[in-house]
Amino acid sequence: MKLRNPLPTSGRRGVRLLSTLKLLAFPVLPLAGYFVLHGVVGLVIFTLVCMALHGAVRAWEISLRRQFIRESTFPRFLGAKLLAQYPQLVPRDVELVLHGLRQFFMAHLRSNRQFVAMPSKVVDAAWHEFILHTRAYKDWCDIAFGKLMHHTPAEVLGRDPKRNDGLRRTWYWACKEESIDPRKPSRLPLLFALDKKFAVAGGFTYVPDCSDINRQSGSDAYCGTSFGG
Repeated sequence: MKLRNPLPTSGRRGVRLLSTLKLLAFPVLPLAGYFVLHGVVGLVIFTLVCMALHGAVRAWEISLRRQFIRESTFPRFLGAKLLAQYPQLVPRDVELVLHGLRQFFMAHLRSNRQFVAMPSKVVDAAWHEFILHTRAYKDWCDIAFGKLMHHTPAEVLGRDPKRNDGLRRTWYWACKEESIDPRKPSRLPLLFALDKKFAVAGGFTYVPDCSDINRQSGSDAYCGTSFGG
């Protein structure tokens, strides 16, 4: 089945243009200046100007990628797949799940495209369905991140240091998206609240603070303040 292209043409062209300008500003122009300009002082000044231009273009590029993640249209089949997989959801719930997916993608971008781990089963299901449509997902990642973001299953804090660091990054940036203090959260960011909200089978339950968990009651909840360590 051929999918309708969900990517705004202006956003795609804008990000690619800025990526090209960034490379021109540094290192292409300084290298060209080395062969054209005469005198060390002139070359140093030109290089500094190019570096400043590179920084400005890079900031503009990142801003455009953030806007794309927040505002771009996801393929319509994601909603239908989620409704089929989780009958307890209604269309309004699907929008919340997809917003959680955006929050996760934003954590990846804002962490300088480092590894981030998925904390939600239901959001992971949406991510997995998106990945199954390889071309659409690859095109989307190219605009959002500049490269493919590989899938990893949903998980909680455990013994793997890399995955624990990935969860902490996700927690930190998801909190920042909602103006929550990651170390002293008064509430959960959406991405960490969805499994409990929708009673997802096998999902992960979080509370904002470890003091909210009664250890003697046999609670299987995880706490947000654990990510601050």
